[in-house]
Amino acid sequence: MEELDKYIVGQKEAKKSVAVALRNRYRRNLLSDDFKEEVTPKNIIMVGPTGVGKTEIARRIAKLVEAPFVKVEATKFTEVGYVGRDVDSMVRDLVEAAVRMVKEEKLKNVTEKAKKIAEDRLIDYIVGKKKKQPKNPLEMLFNYPSAEKNEETEEDGMQYKREEIRQKLRNGELDNYVVEIEVTDASTPMLEMYTNLGSEEMNINLQDIFADILPKKKKIKKVPVYEAKRILESEEAQNLIDMDEVIEEAIKRAENDGIIFIDEIDKIASSGYTAGPDVSREGVQRDILPIIEGCTVMTKYGPVKTDHILFIAAGAFNVAKVSDLIPELQGRFPVRVNLKPLTKEDFIRILKEPKNALTKQYQELLRTEGIEVKYTDEAIEAIAEVAYLINQQSEDIGARRLHTVMEKLFEELSFKAPDLKGQQIVITEEYVKEQLKDSLNKYEVNKYIL
Repeated sequence: MEELDKYIVGQKEAKKSVAVALRNRYRRNLLSDDFKEEVTPKNIIMVGPTGVGKTEIARRIAKLVEAPFVKVEATKFTEVGYVGRDVDSMVRDLVEAAVRMVKEEKLKNVTEKAKKIAEDRLIDYIVGKKKKQPKNPLEMLFNYPSAEKNEETEEDGMQYKREEIRQKLRNGELDNYVVEIEVTDASTPMLEMYTNLGSEEMNINLQDIFADILPKKKKIKKVPVYEAKRILESEEAQNLIDMDEVIEEAIKRAENDGIIFIDEIDKIASSGYTAGPDVSREGVQRDILPIIEGCTVMTKYGPVKTDHILFIAAGAFNVAKVSDLIPELQGRFPVRVNLKPLTKEDFIRILKEPKNALTKQYQELLRTEGIEVKYTDEAIEAIAEVAYLINQQSEDIGARRLHTVMEKLFEELSFKAPDLKGQQIVITEEYVKEQLKDSLNKYEVNKYIL
């Protein structure tokens, strides 16, 4: 909860529900293997207007526990037989996210080793490898010592030269020196095949299938040393990790720790009509149902079970209600949380408290130009009031309204920043009203705050 409070203001009920769901996952991992399979996650459905923190809560909690996370929009899916994304793709996206996550972790573990190997390769390219000359049989027969001594002397000289270059590389003295390196050609055209296996559609990449059969092409590149270092380190790191191990770990993590966030689920809820697009909406719900209930989805990495994936659904439910979802789907979301619309006080807290508050973001951005920005308390209150009132007068888009207001507020200052280097700018209430004058008139907010 405390970690979530650093980024999200209010919505304690929603935070608590998500925290409990993740705590239960931890408890499940402590159970015996037999009983562990019987405990399924308690999926959550969040109800609340846009911009109040539904997606951010799910995204932050996934990042906090380092769980594979994917956000999908229910409106992008179509039922079987229609053109569009099939519902199984959400699981395939989750596995891809898990593979990326595990791969990044493995790459970090081999970074130092990869740097050393890449450094040796780079020195080889700069110095050039000395080819061993075959020994003359007559020399061996008559045992000429001078030839061997010359060879040893050359090797000592070469070793000294390599160490000298190694030191220069580490000091950055050769960064702009152009060198020719041999790298794997990754520009092979992608060959894809689209197939329909029963009710399951799969996108098969033929390049992945034949990757281990076809030899990898090499090409020569002329690049500066600093760029060559980066390319060779990346290539060596890739060679040091075992992709089979990565995939095995990723599938395990996706199955047991994965979180799928289904946004705009209210858009596929039938609102009482029995014809037209609502039929398709109910079809999408019925296609999603087996995945949430628990099934096996085929991916390019192998079969993935969805029994223990945590599903968090969210929607505004302005027109349709949660009860308009098909009963079977409602039953698979036992935890229901209502998120509250944001008040003016919430906006003030959003501008002041979070670790990544917009006010702090603009301060850091302008600091790069040598400008120090400070806010008075009255200015922050004025910004919050403008955002709140515009939401009331027009479409309520929650905290996203602050992005619009802040961008307008800093538009002139950001434009003139190069000429204001070294200055300190204080954002006052009067400055806020002056800069947002057009917006206040447009939404008829002036009469409320002036």
